[in-house]
Amino acid sequence: MSAVEAKLAELGLVLPEVVPPLAAYQPAVQSGVYVYTSGQLPMVDGKLPVTGKVGAEVTAEEAKDLARTCALNALAAVKSVAGDLDRVARVVKVVGFVASASDFTGQPGVVNGASELLGAVLGDKGVHARSAVGVAVLPLDAPVEVEIQVELVP
Repeated sequence: MSAVEAKLAELGLVLPEVVPPLAAYQPAVQSGVYVYTSGQLPMVDGKLPVTGKVGAEVTAEEAKDLARTCALNALAAVKSVAGDLDRVARVVKVVGFVASASDFTGQPGVVNGASELLGAVLGDKGVHARSAVGVAVLPLDAPVEVEIQVELVP
């Protein structure tokens, strides 16, 4: 077990299986020392635990937990191409998309679910640049989608 996966276990988390693509793309690709993930939905055992807009059908706290799940799925996608999460030198960028009710403005707090998970699991290597974007709708009516870019140890 890698040190990163041991840290996940210490936090009571398990790295999930890679979520299969919903269309014509790969969950993650490596280019040089970087791994780019596709947008990861908060899939658990092949399905979304909740759907709808944040600020309407989904609370901000529920969405923050879903963003955490997205980050776990992103780490699984990174491992699928890097082979070992201990190769992660740092998380470079996180982009979070939040399907938002028209008056919802708490996107940064929602995406904190992903950022906080990456920090808890990777420590200083998890500190990153980030965008948190409100959108009208996401695939499958998911409330949140997260993609990450990581740099690997060469």
